[in-house]
Amino acid sequence: MSYAVLAASLRSAMQRNDQETIHRLIAEMQPADLADFVQHEQTDTVISLLLHLPLERRAVAFGYLSVALQEEVAATLTDKKLGDLLEHMSADERADLFKLLDEDRQQALLNSLAKEAREDLRKLASYDEGTAGAVMTSDYVAIPAYYDVKRALKTIRKTGAEAETIYQLYCIDTAGRLLGTVSLRELILADTDTQIAELMTEDVVHVTTTTPQEDVARLISRYDLLALPVVNGGEQLVGIVTYDDAMDVAEEEATEDMHKGMSIGKLEGGLRSASLFDLYRKRIVWLVLLVFANIFSGAGIAYFEETIEAYIALVFFLPLLVDSGGNAGSQAATLMVRGMATGDVRSRDWARLLGREVFVAIGLGLTMALAVSVVGVFRAGTEIALVVAISMVLIVIVGSLIGMILPFILNRLGWDPATASAPLVTSIADASGVLIYFALATAILGLPGA
Repeated sequence: MSYAVLAASLRSAMQRNDQETIHRLIAEMQPADLADFVQHEQTDTVISLLLHLPLERRAVAFGYLSVALQEEVAATLTDKKLGDLLEHMSADERADLFKLLDEDRQQALLNSLAKEAREDLRKLASYDEGTAGAVMTSDYVAIPAYYDVKRALKTIRKTGAEAETIYQLYCIDTAGRLLGTVSLRELILADTDTQIAELMTEDVVHVTTTTPQEDVARLISRYDLLALPVVNGGEQLVGIVTYDDAMDVAEEEATEDMHKGMSIGKLEGGLRSASLFDLYRKRIVWLVLLVFANIFSGAGIAYFEETIEAYIALVFFLPLLVDSGGNAGSQAATLMVRGMATGDVRSRDWARLLGREVFVAIGLGLTMALAVSVVGVFRAGTEIALVVAISMVLIVIVGSLIGMILPFILNRLGWDPATASAPLVTSIADASGVLIYFALATAILGLPGA
């Protein structure tokens, strides 16, 4: 039965309070689908629906809930129920939930866990947010390189049930240092008395616990890895980041960059759960700054008041010209920011890209100038049409170059290139466009009687 049919049937059963049908339908749903279904329900409804699942599947479904909803549900559960849930969650999701709790609740839950699980949770929760350590899991299979295949397979059978993945196995020395990797397929096909050191691949792509999480996601994508090993300062294997966690990181980073691209601060927990004050606070700072940035546009217009009074028809084309420059700049900035985020563009590429952008911008400007000059001739005559056409070319070129160069400048200053957002680029391009347009009009048309 498809998710849509199951969801409709479950909704109907809930309206009838048919507990037997609710239990049966929830048992048929995938944990991720159930999490999606309850995402917009009240907290008590979420808990009652989750309780229809056995504890292990309940923990899996809980892991798919949004951070905000996890926090709400955790606040409602008793220490005993929350402790049971934590025990059955994957190591990385357990650490993420643990960080959401206040100190008193954390201590109570730590006391309820076995020593090994408690130490593992403390370690995973200690890493800084946004690093490989914060998104890694300790649920992996590590095999000493001196084992033979027979002993390695026995280890996998014993520990593999709790691991995130067993398709890629990690080879370590007696001190726990990462030496290489070997696939499960290679183990199965090898002779049982073959030593693991003979089978393993020593050239291993890995990261440290302090590696930024976006770099982790990029490496997993680049090398098509199921998981990426994480080592500490002593090269000891301490965890892995799986591809599904990397996908979550990539989505989170893309969302954050999109918000920055529109001058919006990071929303913790997402749009649905954000308070009115948070929505206001995350948007107001840049909007106020951009108000003052736009004063330069107004100052430019005021400076050329005499030209505007003499040729009032110039005002008709002003929004068209400055918007064109802003739009061209926003396009260029978006291409550059995304290119830098994916690693396609680096700081050393700026000179080559600058030359290419000049030619592209000239082509764009000429095409747009041709289109607008026709309107200019009919609306205001040949002279003003000429001013508008030349202005269009120059404004589009300048706007495009602003949009391309600004991310590089910010990157050089150590700031996030995504801050070169559409509103910021547009504001700078607008002010530049006003000055170019009226300065050119003054130079070409002059002032009557001057």
